[in-house]
Amino acid sequence: MGERKKIVYVVTSGVDTPERLYAPFILATTAKAMDLDAVIYFVIKGVTVVKKGEAEKIKIGEFPTLKEVMEQAMQSGVEMMVCDRSADLLGIDKGNIVEGVKVVGAATLNDLLLEADASMFV
Repeated sequence: MGERKKIVYVVTSGVDTPERLYAPFILATTAKAMDLDAVIYFVIKGVTVVKKGEAEKIKIGEFPTLKEVMEQAMQSGVEMMVCDRSADLLGIDKGNIVEGVKVVGAATLNDLLLEADASMFV
């Protein structure tokens, strides 16, 4: 049996474009249900999504809040990472990142993409 496939979802969209934010969490949770490895990496404005207090403000239509969708993804085993340099760029203190999201360096994204079988940018 071969290694498990990995999909990396790169989130560059922020809380100012909420309609773009549900897809990476839903797709990553679906990937886990399909027995795939799934990582969501937040960079540039995507960092605003994992700033404490922001995801619970986002709710579109009959969908649950983005925070609920994010928590479901975490519970299913989706790995989440945030670019430390992007957080610095936006003035978001690393202590103000949602618990469970790893703060990592920029090189981590390059490594993830080189190892991934597929990637999606949102």
